[in-house]
Amino acid sequence: MRTAQNSERPRLQHKGPPLGIVAGAFVLLFLIGLYPVTAFNGKPVFPAPYEPLSVIMTYFQARSSAVLLCAALHFGAAVPLGIFTATAVSRLRFLGVRAAGVDIAQFGGFLTAFMMMVSSSVLWAMTYSGVAQDGAVIEALYRLDFAFGGPGFSVPFGLLLAGISVTAGFSRLLPKWLAVTGVLIAVVGELSWLDILFPKALPLIPLTRFPGFVWLIAAGFWLPRTIANERSQTVA
Repeated sequence: MRTAQNSERPRLQHKGPPLGIVAGAFVLLFLIGLYPVTAFNGKPVFPAPYEPLSVIMTYFQARSSAVLLCAALHFGAAVPLGIFTATAVSRLRFLGVRAAGVDIAQFGGFLTAFMMMVSSSVLWAMTYSGVAQDGAVIEALYRLDFAFGGPGFSVPFGLLLAGISVTAGFSRLLPKWLAVTGVLIAVVGELSWLDILFPKALPLIPLTRFPGFVWLIAAGFWLPRTIANERSQTVA
């Protein structure tokens, strides 16, 4: 009996949905959800956290239907983000990554999806008749929505990017420039918690969110799906 190595090793393929397409679905739903509450759909636009209470009340009284559509789409967007996280973690482990960063990515991704669902649910509650007329209630709900959907989104989202960037970068599953870019965006995301103390740090949230969306899609398409089968064939 002798053992012979194949001239070309067979490839093993990871079973799971295509990461790039799932990431694209998440980003598309999120961006469509932003449309009703931005200047593209007319004014007034969604108020910033430093706006006076009168502006916040006026907005939710005038644009409740737009807010409801945004809440519904962002709630739905959390689903493909959760699927992306589960698939990316499974893919990294399939590719042989055994570092703690994989678990950090899993924690960050699932927490981001959860925060999106909570934020959207709070936003949905704010659209009910009579809520926007009560200043104390609408302000409390607005602050909760901002906490969950602002730094509550960008901080764990940064952990998702960092976990994938570092582990895939060190394992050479992603090019160096893409891994470094992911780490830089993740750092901005972790710093965005400062917005809770300093409202002027608000730009850190979109600086995490939108570059992070592009990075997520790029990494999803770049991560390999196959590995070489190291097992040799035995022939008589």
